[in-house]
Amino acid sequence: MAALGVVGAATALGTHDAEDGVGSLRYPFQGAHQAGIVTPAQDRLHFVAFDVTTDSRDDLIALLMRWTSAAARMTQGKDATPAGALGGSPMLPPEDTGEALELEASGLTITFGFGPGLFRDAEGRDRFGLADRQPAALQPLPHFSGDMLKPELTGGDLCIQACANDPQVAVHAIRNLVRIGMGTVAVRWSQLGFGRTSTTSTAQSTPRNLFGFKDGTANLKAEETAAAEQHLWVGTGDDPRAAWLAGGSYLVTRRMSMVIETWDRQSLYDQEQIIGRAKGSGAPLSGGEEFTDLDFRAGGATPAIPVDAHVRVVHPDFHDGARMLRRGYNFVDGSTDLGHLNAGLFFIAYVRDPRTGFIPVQQAMSRNDAMMEYVKVNGSALFAVPPGVAPGEYVGQPLFAPGDSP
Repeated sequence: MAALGVVGAATALGTHDAEDGVGSLRYPFQGAHQAGIVTPAQDRLHFVAFDVTTDSRDDLIALLMRWTSAAARMTQGKDATPAGALGGSPMLPPEDTGEALELEASGLTITFGFGPGLFRDAEGRDRFGLADRQPAALQPLPHFSGDMLKPELTGGDLCIQACANDPQVAVHAIRNLVRIGMGTVAVRWSQLGFGRTSTTSTAQSTPRNLFGFKDGTANLKAEETAAAEQHLWVGTGDDPRAAWLAGGSYLVTRRMSMVIETWDRQSLYDQEQIIGRAKGSGAPLSGGEEFTDLDFRAGGATPAIPVDAHVRVVHPDFHDGARMLRRGYNFVDGSTDLGHLNAGLFFIAYVRDPRTGFIPVQQAMSRNDAMMEYVKVNGSALFAVPPGVAPGEYVGQPLFAPGDSP
C-alpha cells in the first residue's frame, strides 16, 4: 500500500478486513509521513509525553527500535511482540498486557514526536549528541497571555499519540509502549480524549466541541495536497541543521479547560457572537451555509462577525494566510475540587513551522479572542514529528544516523 500522506485521499482511507467494519480498519505504520496526521481523525485518543531518564544514546536508540516494532504490529491488530499476551513462558510476565485480545485494529495510528529536551536538557546539556541537529523552530512555546500552565501537564522529551475508534485499543497501545520504555523513559503526563473536534478529511462531517459548536469547519484537509505541502510538511530546505525532519511536521498540544458552568449561562445570541457562527448550522454570522467563506465586511460599521469573535481572530486572512491541521479531542476528567466539570478541549495541531503557523495565531487568540474568557490553558507542549518510517528503519533514524538514511 502507498504511504500515508498527501499522495491522495484513497491512501488515507486504510484497508478493511472481509467484514468491512470500522473495527477492522487498518492503516500502515510505514510510509512517507507518519500515520495519525492526515489520517481521517478517529474517535478516541490516548496521548502521552515522556521524560527520558537515561543518558545512554544507545539505550535511547534501542527503545526507538522496540517502539517501532511494537507500533508496526499493534497498528495491524497484533500483539505488541511476537510472543504477545499468551505465547511466552507461563512463568514470566506476558510480553503484551492482553486487554486488546480479540479486538480489531480499529483504525489505530501511533505517531511519535521529539521535544526540545531531547536535544538539550534544562541546563543546556547535550545528553545524546543531538544538539547540533536541533531544529531552530523546536523551542519551548512562549507563555501566552492568560496561560495558567501546570508543569506536570507541560513539555516533554518524547511524545506518542495513539488514535483509534475503540478506546481500549488506544489505551492498550500506550500501555504497552509505556511498559516497553520502563527504565529508559518515564511518563511526564498523559491525556485521554473522545469525540474528535475537527475533520482531517472531506469525507468526514464536522463534529461539535463541548461548547456545542461545530468545530474545525475550515481545517486543513488531507485532500488539499498543495496546501499540505505549504502549511503542514517540513520542506527539504527549511532548516539546514535539521534535514532529518524533512517530510515531518511540528505537533502543538494545548490542554484547554473550559469553564463549562459559566458558558452554559450565556444566551444563545451571546454564544454565537463569541464564536462567530450559528450554533445550529455552523454557518458564519455573515450569512450562507457552514462552508460559506466568512465575509468580514458584512454589516459595515457594526460587523456581522464581531471583531473579537473566535473565527475572526484566528482566521488566516489576519495571519498571512497561515493554516494548520487540527486533530484535537474533547476530554472530561471528572470534577474539580469545586464540583465543576473538569472538561475541555485537548488541542492538537500540526504545522510546518510553529513560529509562523501557530505562535502568531495563539498570541492573537490569547489577547483578543472573546472565547478565552471561557477557556483556561493549563498544559502546553511542542514536538518535532519525524517523517515516516521506511522498511528496515526505526522511527527517527535519520536524526540519529543521518548517513544511513535514504
